[in-house]
Amino acid sequence: MKISALAPFAIVVGFVSLASGGNNSKNFAISPALHPGTEKKHESFNKISKQGKAPLVFLGDSITAGWSGRGKAVWEKDWAPLSAANFGIGGDRTEHILWRLQNGNYDGLKPKLTVLMIGTNNTGHQGRAMREHNGAIYSSSAEQTAEGVTAIVNLLKKKQPQMKILLLAIFPRGATPTDAKRVQNEKTNRLIAKLADNRTVHFLDINKKFLQPDGTLSKEIMPDLLHPNAAGYRIWSDAIEGKVKELMGE
Repeated sequence: MKISALAPFAIVVGFVSLASGGNNSKNFAISPALHPGTEKKHESFNKISKQGKAPLVFLGDSITAGWSGRGKAVWEKDWAPLSAANFGIGGDRTEHILWRLQNGNYDGLKPKLTVLMIGTNNTGHQGRAMREHNGAIYSSSAEQTAEGVTAIVNLLKKKQPQMKILLLAIFPRGATPTDAKRVQNEKTNRLIAKLADNRTVHFLDINKKFLQPDGTLSKEIMPDLLHPNAAGYRIWSDAIEGKVKELMGE
């Protein structure tokens, strides 16, 4: 696999921390790393990038990748006509997207808009040994995850200065509002919302669309309380379609 020259790390993560304090351990979320086993998928995105045709890109993890699975029918109806590209990879965390952006993703593209959602795996993968981090036990606080999202936004702006970014709040997970992972994701969302300047970066929280009035998450929308089913992708598409077309000048 051909790897392009890495940008100086100081440029990639050249941002002011969104939160003071926190722990002083290594922040894996801003340490670019190849996601083992995703090399072919990564190269397929590089090929799409080199073709230079997609004006709209969805960038993220398995929830985004699901537009090619449970969300395929919605994608074909709503987003394929806009020549959108799906750059979602299951299991990706912020550091994986940073690596992808440093190694060919978007090179050759000139999109009008990227729809970005990332971070739930930073929350959910904690406590696991990670091969891409030399076997270290993974951890990522809300503050650290937000720094990872910030680094991605900064790098996207550097690579594609003409492009707008629609940054989505990390979707709800877990059955109830007190689920520990959902609580952390919501804390991350409050931090990354501050990235919006309403010129280049726009933040949109559609999470209430998926929830019951009491804040519970139904398995009729997300069967595993994490990934949307076909009905969930319809909710997602309907919730962002107007904003996407506005930002693209459609």
